[in-house]
Amino acid sequence: MTTYFSNFDTSVIWDDCDHSVTNYIGPTPTADEIAAIEKELGYKLPAAYIALMQSHNGGILSYNSINIIPAQDQTSGGLDITGIMSIGHTMRYSLGGYYGSKFWMQEWGYPDTGIYFGTTGFGGHALVMLDYSTCGPAGEPAVVYMDQEWNFQKTLLAKDFETFIQSLTPFPSNP
Repeated sequence: MTTYFSNFDTSVIWDDCDHSVTNYIGPTPTADEIAAIEKELGYKLPAAYIALMQSHNGGILSYNSINIIPAQDQTSGGLDITGIMSIGHTMRYSLGGYYGSKFWMQEWGYPDTGIYFGTTGFGGHALVMLDYSTCGPAGEPAVVYMDQEWNFQKTLLAKDFETFIQSLTPFPSNP
């Protein structure tokens, strides 16, 4: 059995503010809930995503910057990732919730090449997704930044979900 995040304290990435508790953090997902979400979305969730959600099911991030600067965002010094959607249907920002993965495809025209799981400081104009376009629906997806304002341009953030989480750092504060 693979252990995920063994050299990374995932508890430091979360900000359990009122908005997070009210809109993101869901109950610990059961095996049935995980299977239902996978069937509904048409993709197998990465084991590392499931492992993280079983310890803290979604939320606003305190470690919310990743050391990559998409071409269209050269002034920020990093990408502001605000939250990760929980596994479930009950929270507004859960994979099967009101603002879940299917919402972005149906209402905003995002391509159906994966699971949209991460919100950004750009609202619906940019999201973070598990990209299954090269690995297939049961493979290990890469994590990409998808920009609606730039014709849904993809920018690779990490080769897999565990690497993505371990790449997060506190967003730099302005002096």
